[in-house]
Parts: sequence; C-alpha cells; structure tokens
Amino acid sequence: MTVPDPATVTALLADFPDPETGRALGSMGQIVAVEAGPQAIAVTIGLTSHAAILRQATRARIEEQLRAAYPAIGRVTVTITDHDRPPGRLGQVGLEAKSVIAVGSGKGGVGKSTVAVSIAIGLARAGSRVGILDADVYGPSVPHLLGLSGRPEIDQGRIQPIRLAVGPHPMPVMSMGFLVPAGEAVVWRGPMLHGAISQMLRDTAWGPLDYLIIDMPPGTGDIALSLSQVLPLSGAVVVCTPQDVALLDATKAIAMFRKVQIPILGMVENMSFFLCPGCDKRYDIFGSGGARRTAAELDIPFLGEVPLQIAIREHGDAGRTVANYDDDRSGPFFQAICERLAGTLAAAHSARPPLPSLPVL
Repeated sequence: MTVPDPATVTALLADFPDPETGRALGSMGQIVAVEAGPQAIAVTIGLTSHAAILRQATRARIEEQLRAAYPAIGRVTVTITDHDRPPGRLGQVGLEAKSVIAVGSGKGGVGKSTVAVSIAIGLARAGSRVGILDADVYGPSVPHLLGLSGRPEIDQGRIQPIRLAVGPHPMPVMSMGFLVPAGEAVVWRGPMLHGAISQMLRDTAWGPLDYLIIDMPPGTGDIALSLSQVLPLSGAVVVCTPQDVALLDATKAIAMFRKVQIPILGMVENMSFFLCPGCDKRYDIFGSGGARRTAAELDIPFLGEVPLQIAIREHGDAGRTVANYDDDRSGPFFQAICERLAGTLAAAHSARPPLPSLPVL
C-alpha cells in the first residue's frame, strides 16, 4: 500500500484548477493545509466567494481524486475555506465585479426577469457577493419581484442601491423602477437609454461584487450594444419558453448577443412543463424540450428548465421571489441552473490559455 505523506498529496492536488480562474490551486496558494498518514488524509482548500455555489461539487471532485490515488485510505476529509481575491475594475464605468452576466430574451412574457432574479438569489444564497441591475427601463419589474420600494439616497455623489437581505452579503439592487413613479411611462430614445444605463453602472455604490446580474429589456434593442461598449460582459443567458415562436425570437436574441461579441453562457427554458399538484402528472402545455434542442443546434450550453408552477407566480406577485428556493417543486430547478451557469464560467476560464505564473515576492 502506498502511504501518503503531505508532500505527495500536495503535489497530487497542485494542478487541480480553481473554478474561478482556471489557475492551478498550487500556483495560487490555495492548498492551505495537508495532513496525511496511513489511516487518513485531510486537506484544506481555499476557494473564493465567486465559486461559492461550486464548493460542494469541487469538494467532491477533490475527494474523488484523492480516493482514486489512495484507495486503501479509510478516511478522506476535504475542507473548503475562504480565499480572498478582490475583483478588478471593469470598463469605462469602473465597476468592481468579477463576472457580469446579462439575462435576455427575444420577446416579452417568457419570465426573463423571474429567471434573472432567481439566478441572483441562488448565487447570493450560496455565499457570493451579487448585485442586480434592472436594465429593463421600459418595464422594470425587479423591485416588484423582490418586494423592494423606496427611492435610493445619494451619498457623496454615489447612488446608494436598495439592498436585499439574502445570503451572507446584502444584495444591492438598482432599477429605474426606484426612480420613476409607479404607473409612469418611460419614453426615451436610444442615447437617453445609453446614458441612464451607464449612469446606473458608474454612479451606483455597488461595492466589490462576484457577480452583477443584468436584467435586459426583451427583444433585440440597443441596450446590449450600450453594455458591450462600456464594460466587458462575461456573457449572456437567454430565456425562452418551449414553443416554436418563442424559440425563433430567442434565436434572434442569441444572434444579437453574438453580433456585439457577448458570449452566450447558455439557454434556460422557462414554463417548461406543468406538474399537477394533485396527481404529480406532467403536462407539456407549451411543448417539450425546444430550448434543449435549440441549444444543441447552436452549440451553446443548456442550463436547465423551470416548471410552470402556481407557487412561482404567487411568490413573484407577492414580492417574495426568494421563497422559490424554499419550495421543493421549484427550488431544485433554479439551484441546478445556478450551478450549471457557474460551471460554464469555470469551464471557460479553464479553457483559456494558461496565465503567466505570479511572481514570488
């Protein structure tokens, strides 16, 4: 039997990729502690809050690697601890965020805002620092979905976003819905929209973020072009429903994002099916599997499906979208989407050319 020792275990894990950057754990000082002997192995790995939702999966993969290398060891313990890596500033607006994700759709009425808000909530619940920008200036629904109201204050020239208590870090939310009286229409041309979006990005006191989720207007307007000009987006998530007419519009949205060089992180199929609460029978009201097939045809990830559920509508109407995660008929679907989204970003980081080694100071 090969008896492990701290040096060989450390060497074994040295090349394991960090899910945020794709860099090897060994090169980033993320192998915090290793204890090894004939009976047990215990390692402590540092991961950033950006990878919070992937911690369980990462722990399992490291444990699997250790058990494969040392099958005779009875006890393998992998502990994940915090590893700090502050975000840099992005683009012309100086935003401090590691990943900026636009959530869009080819048409309205497909539940895009519900999906955008639920993604933000899922990442925040896991422990990441998450903000939401409601860029749907003509129909801002994020404040309603989250049960937020009030007018943001100005402090030292910075807009103070409304904050939602979710997860370990209060989530900053900014929306035109906080600035325009309820029921009043926003009638703006393109340059005014560009200015409003840039100002909300630049002048809001977001603080350091792991993720900024941007709820886009539906359709193929010029907000995406404006965003692509002021900051580098990590990518876009496209939301659609299963029927053909919705998929045609979603395909146009994908083409729009690609035209302005915004990577597509994946598709989400909302209202995918109805699960009868009385008999648990599944009804494919709008068809079945359309987004999965379209994603395969366009060679983009399929992030998951969300059922058509009465509770999801009730939670949104009541401003309690957070409660979707407490419902076992909706929570697992949103959780899976968040994990696949973070996994897609991790895979993209790992696929990039290796970064140069950091200098030893």
